[in-house]
Amino acid sequence: MNLCTEPELAEKLVPVVLGGDILAYSYARCFHEAYGVKTMVVSGVDVKFTSSSRFTDYRVDPAMGEGDEAIAAMLRKLGAEFCAQGKTAVLLGSADWHVRTISKHKDELEQWFVVPYNDFALLDEITQKGRFYAICEELGMAYPATRLFDCSDASADLDVEGFTFPLIAKPSNSARYDTMSFEGKEKIYTAQDAQDLRRIFLLLHDAGYDKELVVQDFIPGDDDAIRSLTTYSVEGGRVAAVSGGQVILQDHSPARIGNPSCILLERSEQLIEDAKRFCEHVGYRGFANFDAKYDARDGKFKFFEVNVRPGANTWYMALGGVNFAKLVVEDFVLGRDLGYAEAYEEGLYSLVPKDVVRDFVPDVQVRERALSLFRAGKAASPLDYAPDTLRHKFWSWLRGARQYKKYDQYLGKAPDRR
Repeated sequence: MNLCTEPELAEKLVPVVLGGDILAYSYARCFHEAYGVKTMVVSGVDVKFTSSSRFTDYRVDPAMGEGDEAIAAMLRKLGAEFCAQGKTAVLLGSADWHVRTISKHKDELEQWFVVPYNDFALLDEITQKGRFYAICEELGMAYPATRLFDCSDASADLDVEGFTFPLIAKPSNSARYDTMSFEGKEKIYTAQDAQDLRRIFLLLHDAGYDKELVVQDFIPGDDDAIRSLTTYSVEGGRVAAVSGGQVILQDHSPARIGNPSCILLERSEQLIEDAKRFCEHVGYRGFANFDAKYDARDGKFKFFEVNVRPGANTWYMALGGVNFAKLVVEDFVLGRDLGYAEAYEEGLYSLVPKDVVRDFVPDVQVRERALSLFRAGKAASPLDYAPDTLRHKFWSWLRGARQYKKYDQYLGKAPDRR
C-alpha cells in the first residue's frame, strides 16, 4: 500500500467506491471539493446520476453481482495496478454488504488499499441486532422492547406475551437478508396480529433466511420521530466528529422503507452521548450511523441499530459543516490527530423537491420549518453540485421529478393539505 503526503494528494489519491447510488456520488463530490480528485466507482449497474458525473470514473463490473470472492479477485487486480502506478487508493463501500466483503478480506486488501473499516470480528458482532441490543442494555442505551426468533426452525413458538400489536419485524442479519430475492420481500415488516407475525416468519423461513427475526415494540409516531446520527471515531473509539438530524420524510416503498429522504439538521445530546459511549466501549474506528426514534411515551430516543459505514444520507454532515471524506484522509492517509467537531449548521438535507415536503409532511410546524429552509436557500441535495455535467443534472432532476408520484402512491397527502 502506498501512502502520500498532503502536497501529493491531488496527484496520487484515488478513492474507490463500491456501489453507485447516493452515497457514492456524495463521496465523489466531497473528495472533489476537498482534493480536486476523481473517484472511481465500481458498480454492478449503471446509476445514471453518478455515472454521468465528470467527477467519477464509473465502471460497471459483473463481479459486483457474483459474490465475495469475485469482488475480492477484482479488487486484487485493481489494487495491484494502483500500487504499480504509485497511487494511494482508499477503498470504500456504499452498502452494508460491500463493507462486509471489504472487512472480510481486510488483511489481504491492505496490501494495496487504505481500508478504513474495523476488523470483521467486531463488525460482524455489532451488526447482529441481538448483540447490538445486548450492548445497549449493558451501557444503559434505550432501545425498543425486543424478542428474537430463529427462522431456521419453522415450528418455533412465536411467544410475544406482554407485547401489544402492531409489532415491527425485521431480519437480525441484514447482510444475509439484503442479498436475498423473493416475492413479498420488504425491508421492514409490520405484523398486525399473531397470525400476521406467523405469516412473516414463515415467509422468511421458506425463502431460505435462516437467521434470527427481530420482533419489536412499535414506537408510535410519524417519520418526524425518527433520528439519524453519524459519528466518526479514531483508533480507540473516541468520537472525533458527529452530525445528525430529524428525519421528516423517509421512503415508504416496500423495498426501501426506512431510508430517509429529507432530514433537518438537529442536535440531540442524548443520542451523541450514547453513541460516544458505544464507540468507546467496543473500540470502534471510522464511520458509524445510528438509527433511533423518539418515544413520546417516556421521552427517550430509542436505538434501532448501528450501520458500520456512513449512511446513504451522510452528506448531511457536509451540509452541517464537515466534509466527511476529509476525515478518512486526515486519519488514515495523513495520520493526523483529529480534534472534535460537530456538524450542525442550519440546513435541510433533501432528496425530494419542495412540493413533496409541502404535501406529504403531516406536522404543520415541522413542514413550515422545512419549507422556510427551502425559501432561505438552506435546503440542499448532494446531487446539486454546480460544477457537474448537464447530463448529471438531467438525471438528478429526473430522479427528483419521480418522487412526487411515489409518495402519493405509498403515503398520500398530509390530511390538512388535501
